[in-house]
Amino acid sequence: MAALSAAAVTAIQATTAVVALRKGRRDYADVAWGPGLAAVALTGALAGGGDARRRWALAAAVTAWAARLEHQMLNRVRRSEEEDPRYTEFLEGDRTVAVVGKVFITQGLCQLLVSLPIQIAGASALPRTARRWLAPTGVAVMAVGALIEALADRQKTEYSKQDRDDRPDVLDTGLWGWSRHPNYLGDSLVWDGAWLTAAASTPGGWTLPAPALMTYLLMFATGAKRTEQRMQDRPGYRDYQNRVAFFFPWPTSKEA
Repeated sequence: MAALSAAAVTAIQATTAVVALRKGRRDYADVAWGPGLAAVALTGALAGGGDARRRWALAAAVTAWAARLEHQMLNRVRRSEEEDPRYTEFLEGDRTVAVVGKVFITQGLCQLLVSLPIQIAGASALPRTARRWLAPTGVAVMAVGALIEALADRQKTEYSKQDRDDRPDVLDTGLWGWSRHPNYLGDSLVWDGAWLTAAASTPGGWTLPAPALMTYLLMFATGAKRTEQRMQDRPGYRDYQNRVAFFFPWPTSKEA
């Protein structure tokens, strides 16, 4: 399972790297994130020897999540003819070898680490004890997380479509009134649910570092914190930070 998963991820990252470097768009790496994780889940469903219902439930959940994310990433890349400034700043002055290592190899390793629960679940049998119910519970958590992420992204899109003169300076309604990053929170729940599904089998419980890594990436590495750094100078954003929880949801304070 591990070898097949690594082969699938390597193929996707290598293909993306070739296209990205030829086009001068290192941000194409974002487009490979969802497909790489879906490839691991499908590999587990097809080649794994564990419980078939769990293997295919995970494959369906991850593939559905990845398809929506892929649609969003492709639209974002297509809307701009210039590379995402995050990549330009991060990779300034780097040679091709350094870019491949810092972006594509690193992302591939993260995909393999984050997907460890899926790999273990694909190779493990379900116990006959009550612990087996962690599997459907985890799939339900994944569905809730995917729904939160999709709804948050939809609310953000609708906000962006409003006329600049009519819309508020900051989106602070709906899910964005409970968390400043509900899309990343939903994403995190998807991978918490994947771990819970795998934890129905004893070996799966030991993969807890995988969702912990994903949450760390979403909160502090590539997600929420970096977004906040870009938003600091937007009018009203500092007030928004004082009123609304950073990541985990909390009711909006009415105090300015």
